[in-house]
Amino acid sequence: MPRCTRIPVLRLFAERRAWWREDRGALSLSIAVPLAFLMVFGLIQFGLWFHGRSVAHHAAQQAVDAQRVHDAAPGAGAEAAQGFLGRMGGSLNGAQVEVDMEGDEVRAVVEGTVINLVPGWDGRVSQQVQAPVEKFRP
Repeated sequence: MPRCTRIPVLRLFAERRAWWREDRGALSLSIAVPLAFLMVFGLIQFGLWFHGRSVAHHAAQQAVDAQRVHDAAPGAGAEAAQGFLGRMGGSLNGAQVEVDMEGDEVRAVVEGTVINLVPGWDGRVSQQVQAPVEKFRP
């Protein structure tokens, strides 16, 4: 009569299945959990940085649009950008707006920082927009 080979196969399967019951996984878990937290907070940090970058770009666009109008008052662009940043509820900390008129061009630069969740990460954001000044031609 042929021998049954199922018993050694079952024993081998049982030995392989018992690896998770041992305490060997505690070290890998202590490494995996902080790594998972770092990945989650890094993803959230990227979202905050991207939002801050978008806010800075729109503030610079507001500044250029206000300053490039024909016969715009000096400082109208910076005032429009500061108003926009105020309405955004502090998305950028320490925001600085600089508007320059060079010949027929208006250039606005908005810089600031976003909230940091990941230690050691610099959350600086800087955006620049430029456009030609509008001219009245009868």
